Amino acid sequence: MKTVRIRTFTIICLLLMFILPWTFFVASHYMENRTFRLSESRSHEQKVQQQLDEMIGRIEAGTESWIDPAWQRELKDKLQAVEMDAVLLSASGEELFRSDPDRRGTSSSTERFSIIVNGELHGKAIIYLPSSNMSLILSIFAGLILAFFVMGAAMRRLLLKPLEKMSVAARQIAEGDWDVELPRSGITEISEVRDGFAVMVKGLQNSFQKQAQLEKERRFVISAVAHDLRTPLFALRGYLDGLEQGIARSPEQISKYVAVCKQKSEQLGLLVEDLFTFTKLDYLEAKLSMEEVDVKLVMERAVDSLRPLAEHNQMVINSQLAGPCMISGDAHLLERAMNNLLDNAVRHTPSGGAIEVRCSQDNDRVVFEIRDAGSGFSTEDLERAFEPLYRGETSRSRATGGSGLGLTISQRIIRRHGGDLTAANHPEGGAILRGWFPVRHPGNALGLIETALDGDRV
Repeated sequence: MKTVRIRTFTIICLLLMFILPWTFFVASHYMENRTFRLSESRSHEQKVQQQLDEMIGRIEAGTESWIDPAWQRELKDKLQAVEMDAVLLSASGEELFRSDPDRRGTSSSTERFSIIVNGELHGKAIIYLPSSNMSLILSIFAGLILAFFVMGAAMRRLLLKPLEKMSVAARQIAEGDWDVELPRSGITEISEVRDGFAVMVKGLQNSFQKQAQLEKERRFVISAVAHDLRTPLFALRGYLDGLEQGIARSPEQISKYVAVCKQKSEQLGLLVEDLFTFTKLDYLEAKLSMEEVDVKLVMERAVDSLRPLAEHNQMVINSQLAGPCMISGDAHLLERAMNNLLDNAVRHTPSGGAIEVRCSQDNDRVVFEIRDAGSGFSTEDLERAFEPLYRGETSRSRATGGSGLGLTISQRIIRRHGGDLTAANHPEGGAILRGWFPVRHPGNALGLIETALDGDRV
């Protein structure tokens, strides 16, 4: 839609206020004189003045004949010829002659003068002039009225109505109605305000939706955590009550009860630690402790920490780590992310299987992948793998499924560092997790991380 600046609109209105009255004046002048030449108006005025002087001279010369009917008829014919009227009054104010008896008032111009004879007041005369000047004045006034009407209509359509509609839209939005129609205007400033208002509405709507989603996720996390904490706590309480009441009497039973209590307390510890990390990343939006980190060394430490568990389950971890792979990041969080990914691979790999771990630099990225030898992801798992508290096993047992936060935490840590993490199934079987980080470049690493932080916040 084509628009004009408000100052241009104001200039157009001022020009309209000048042009319309002038147009009406010229049209009236043409209808009066059949010419567009304004000099004819001046000559017309000179002619009227000449005729007026002639009438005044005739009246002054015929003072003795004012009551003569013949002289009065002659004067009346002369007045009608020049479109004038006259009234003659005696010295005492008595009316002696009126050329038009029906004329008792007029809006046209008049000339009033007294007749002095031999030093004494003989009478008074009133001459009514033609009303041509009044028609010109009326035409100018009509032009001004039309100009004000056109300007008012334009201001109403282009300025007032759009502002009124935006005011109504603002009240609708305040009441929670996002489905508002914003008006368009031919004024550039109003159009810019409208566009800015539309951007604000879109931002508020997105913010409201994100807040609603965050609230929904918060409630889900609370309910899921309450459920997940209740199970090991119930078991822990049961075994402790058994020890307290002496149900376990033999050393073997006592040892078994203690082992179960230790296992449940470890599960509670892992769950609390995962929840703390999840909350720290997603709700507290904590600042990352940025430093130069070699992803290769981080993955080596993660592999070394899980290798005993893998060997205990008769698994093999094959690592192909080419380095160095330098990035800017938080070493502690990065190691936590890699531990979660490897722990997930160990839990889903059957006894005797192999886990493949790779890391290398590819142009301006550090890429890595972890492949297990399990059954892979189902269709639903691929869609919800990084959803908080989602565990893909049908049994949803914590013994095999973990806290349901491991992959979520890993993905969000990696995204906080400017990269990403995806899940897929390997063509030869098993699940594969692929991720990448931006390579550290002096000077712009902090900007990349800040951009990733802003884009990942809910």
